[in-house]
Parts: sequence; structure tokens; C-alpha cells
Amino acid sequence: MKTRPLAGSVALAVTVALAATACGGPAGPEAAGGPRKVTVWIMKDSVTDAFLARFRTGFEAEHEDIDLDIQIQEWDGIGEKVTAALASKDAPDVIEVGNTQVAQYAASGGVRDLSDRTAELNGADWLPGLAEPGRVDGRQYGIPWYAANRVVIYHKDLFARAGVTAPPKTQAEWLAVTAKLNKGRTQGIYLPGQNWYTLSGFVWDEGGDLAVKDGTAWKGALDTPQALAGMDFYRRLQALGKGPKDSDEAKPPQAEVFAKGEVAQIIAVPGGAKIVEEINPALKGKLGFFPVPGKTAGKPGAVFTGGSDLIVPEASTHPEAAYEVVKALAGEKWQTDMARTMSYVPNRTSLARVIQDDAGTAAMAAGAAQGRATPNSPQWAAVEATNPIKQYMTAVLTGTDPARAAATASQSITRTLGS
Repeated sequence: MKTRPLAGSVALAVTVALAATACGGPAGPEAAGGPRKVTVWIMKDSVTDAFLARFRTGFEAEHEDIDLDIQIQEWDGIGEKVTAALASKDAPDVIEVGNTQVAQYAASGGVRDLSDRTAELNGADWLPGLAEPGRVDGRQYGIPWYAANRVVIYHKDLFARAGVTAPPKTQAEWLAVTAKLNKGRTQGIYLPGQNWYTLSGFVWDEGGDLAVKDGTAWKGALDTPQALAGMDFYRRLQALGKGPKDSDEAKPPQAEVFAKGEVAQIIAVPGGAKIVEEINPALKGKLGFFPVPGKTAGKPGAVFTGGSDLIVPEASTHPEAAYEVVKALAGEKWQTDMARTMSYVPNRTSLARVIQDDAGTAAMAAGAAQGRATPNSPQWAAVEATNPIKQYMTAVLTGTDPARAAATASQSITRTLGS
């Protein structure tokens, strides 16, 4: 599995002009006679070529009247490309999109409403962090495909040296264990000050959110008591390491910091462990995983769920055949194959069993059951572009009054979401 950004965190630039010209009318009738050519856009590195080859062969064997044309797309510039396709009369039939991008695409009017298909697709069993972003104003436009979320990766030797025999299961235990690990040259945890996806989980655990819908308008919500409590836990945890207060996990790359062998924990997707081992092969076999702890032992903490949904454009030439592709990719057979091939979390909670033999993916699946997504506003991508949340976090960690910093950040989010 190649490393790529979690889908849903890609900032999109969508123009009003394109949205205004989006095709919102019903698609034409299915073509009669001969195999129907169904065009499917899949993002680069989402799955392996071998998986796609297996899927194409298996699907076409079961659907002799459909020929698949699977086209690989680059992440760079995909927002503009998808928006243009949705506004055209020659759109692909199925498109993979980041889960938090669905609201923005649906706002164009060019995405087919699949609400009447959710029961057939076992929608009641979908991961909330994938299903919720695909649902806009009560209508299901995005069908969950796969998920990935952050876990805690830990250095087993450093845990053993500190006398810690089991991973913590609650936030209180996590603070105590991390403080115990934070001795001498060992950092209890490396947590950069601007890891806002991790902060989001702590805010959700407290019952808060980054932004909320007030009637028909969205407003920032970092200044609520619940959100402030989440930030306070982040501050306490971050203080138990030497992570920079003014940058995120990419500056410097936290895998490189962890690979030096003096950090006990980082928060990352499980695949991050493979990068650490590539940098420092001596750590191979010494890394473990556990879900981000929650407030109580019986329930892991909330986490941001990244991943992808599948959409069918209104301009699809073969909408029913396109749905058959979506149904297959989202179904148990190919969900199981993809999860085992890519170490992803399947789109259904009941399928977590298929990856229990992989420690990292099993920890990820446990957290995914508490997964959430960013606010489901078409303008959320614009918030991420300037990201006042990062600035807010740095302000708090460097001594600014949390309530004042949160109010400033919330006002900025409100302005952007209302633009």
C-alpha cells in the first residue's frame, strides 16, 4: 500500500460558475443492445492494480452486458476535474471521491440521489464516519467504500522499560501512562501542536464539534465549553512530549522523529509503522498499536474517519449499470478482498472481523466504530485551506487565553462557511 493523504483532507477549489452550470436533470435511458461501457474513475494508489484486475474480471463475468473502463485519476487538481465532469453531459458513470468532498459535489446538483438504495446496500451497518459525510440534507449521495483512521503506534520496548504492561484504555490512564514513559531521554508521546484531526476526536468525545448548523447557516463552535474541554485534554497530552507547538505532523515528518527510537508513542494511521520501520529497520517487530483511548474503558475515543465514497453523476449514460458497480464494490465480497489487500477498514461495522489478524488494522477498525467526519458543509474545504484551527491550537499551547483564542477561530470559521 502506497502512502497518500487520507481522502477527505484534500482541499478543493470549486468555482461558482461551474456549480451554476451543473447538470441536474435526469440521466438518459440505458443504452439498448450490446454490452454497456461503464466508465469508473478510481483515485491513484487507492487500491492496487491487482485488486482492480480481479474486480474487473469478476464483475464482468457476473454482468456479461457490462464492460468496465476503469480510469486512474491523480489527486492533484481532482476537485476541479470532478466538478467540471458533473457539470458536463459526458460524465463518467462512477467516481471515487473523498468522503468529506461529497457535500461540495452534491451542492452542484450533478450527483445522483441514492437514498432509495441504502437498505439494499445494508446502510444501517455503514461506518458513521463514511455514511454521514455522504448524506446531505437527508439524502444519500455518497456510498461508503473504505475507511482509514488514526491509532496510537507505540514502542513496545519503551513501554516495557517503564513497567507499562498494557496499553491504556481511558484518557485518564493515557495521561498517567504517558507521564510515566516521559523520563530521561524518552518522550512519552510526540504530538505536534497543530494535529487538528486528533483534536477533533477529543472535541467530539466531549460532545462538541468544530462547527454546527444553526438553522440554514453554519457557525464555528470551538468556543463552546465542550470544545474547550477537548482542547484542554490535547494541551495536557501534548505537554508530555517535546513536539513543536507551531507545526503539524508533517513538519518535521513525525515518522522520522519516531524512528530515532526515543519516542514512546505517536498518533498516525497504522501504515505509518511501515514507514518508521523503513527508516529504522531495527524497530521492526517492536511497534504495537491501540485505539485512541476514550473517556471510558468500554468505548474507544472518537476519531476522524478519512476514506472514500462512490458517487454516480446525474449525467451518467448508464445509471443502473453504474449502480451495479457501486453495489459490487460496496458489497461484502469485494469489501473483504479490499480490506485484506490494502489493510483498510471495510465500510461496514460487521466486517471488522475480516481484518482481526492484523494488529494495526484491528486497532483502526475498533476506532472506526467511533469515527466522525468534518462538518458537512460545502464550504468546509475553504476552512481547511486557511485552517484557523491550527492557528488556534498554537495560540493556546503558547499561552493565549483558550476562550479568547477559540472565539477568534470560531468567528473565522463562521465567516468562511457563510461565504
